[in-house]
Amino acid sequence: MTGLTTAAERRERILQEAVRQGLLDAGRSQLAAFVDLDGVAATVESLHRAFPSAPRVLHAFAAKANCLVPVLAELRRLGMGCEVATAGELARALAAGFAADRIVFDSPAKTEAELRHALDLGVTVNADNYQELARIDRALGDRMPVSRIGVRVNSQLGGGSIAAMSTATSTSKFGVPLADPGSRRRLLRAYHDHPWLTWVHTHAGSQGCPLDLMAGGVAQAVAFAEEVNASLGRRQVVGIDIGGGLPVNFADDETAPTFGTYVQQLRVQAPALFSGGYEIVTEFGRSVLAKNGFTAAYVEYTKSMGGRPIAVTHAGVQVATRTVFNPDAWPLRIEAHDGSGRAKRGGSVRQDIAGPACFAGDLLARDRALPLLEPGDIVTVPDTGAYYFSTPFHYNSLPEPAVHGVRTGGDGDAVRFELLRPAQDPWDVPGPGGHGTPPRQRVHETAHGVG
Repeated sequence: MTGLTTAAERRERILQEAVRQGLLDAGRSQLAAFVDLDGVAATVESLHRAFPSAPRVLHAFAAKANCLVPVLAELRRLGMGCEVATAGELARALAAGFAADRIVFDSPAKTEAELRHALDLGVTVNADNYQELARIDRALGDRMPVSRIGVRVNSQLGGGSIAAMSTATSTSKFGVPLADPGSRRRLLRAYHDHPWLTWVHTHAGSQGCPLDLMAGGVAQAVAFAEEVNASLGRRQVVGIDIGGGLPVNFADDETAPTFGTYVQQLRVQAPALFSGGYEIVTEFGRSVLAKNGFTAAYVEYTKSMGGRPIAVTHAGVQVATRTVFNPDAWPLRIEAHDGSGRAKRGGSVRQDIAGPACFAGDLLARDRALPLLEPGDIVTVPDTGAYYFSTPFHYNSLPEPAVHGVRTGGDGDAVRFELLRPAQDPWDVPGPGGHGTPPRQRVHETAHGVG
């Protein structure tokens, strides 16, 4: 978050204005999310500043981190490209206005139809395996592609602290292994046989992965590219896609590590990346959006169980899926506010922050020290701009909350909102054929024995 005040003060100001304008309302809109578009712009600027202007660098935002089309369109206007991992994300990137040559398609399960479509559009394609390479070869026939095409390599250097986020392990599902017996030689042959293979792609992991592991994976990819070019006697590989994965600090408002810190690590471990001989693509997602978004929810009820106070709120597994199911790996901060949005003061009480879903584990926080929450208070959840409210979980048919973009005036006082995603009406239920009688009317008729 950015501005003339601290990040917490800025969130509080946004929250108070959202309450004043009715974007959060205890009776009508008990849950909403906010994306600080000023903060996004500042973060993207810091990303561009961290990398050298030459050779050419394309920063492709990882759409999975926040796939709302208006958010993607904002990132496009800020000069970013877009990395997509499914056909659905590709459709959203195109809807957001990204040019095909600024889109990177990385799915590990691309169908033949998806490959043909991407190649026809001129989207960059990173193949995940040899069978996919064969499909690309058949789709191209005798023509040279408009698309940039590469292969994702797995350095097999190891994992970080979160196994599910570690993609450079010896048995990862992603990419072509570099360390397995005979694999490197086979991959070299593939580059020899396919002159349209002009890129190398890698991604060692994300949250929980140390910078030296990430940079080590990039170094392995660069070394392989150098090996390809040396064996061919020409520069066939002209670009390196280094992936993304920069971890985010969820403990407080400090941005650490920074993009600049990561680039310094890359210069130490993979200096040839910046030699001028390779174009570069990055695929950052969480590090661009996470700290530029927060979720806000009303406290509906409070109770005590076994001596532990519990605040039941409207934010839970539907907007914080990873945290609810894996709280040790994905802890989130909670901030307490009164019903007007002002930060609550006073002594802290250890309490649980519960969500609305119908299972016992739907908790945003356990035994968290906060000012004692009461019905009508509001909790905010910082650092949720990526992979949280933008990727809802529809357990219990809980509706998607509205997402609002936020900008402020030059003086930092005027708060302007723009709707990025409307709130889902829980009564807006499609009929058996996907359409039909308006839902509220249909429910009313069913309840009264009509039809």
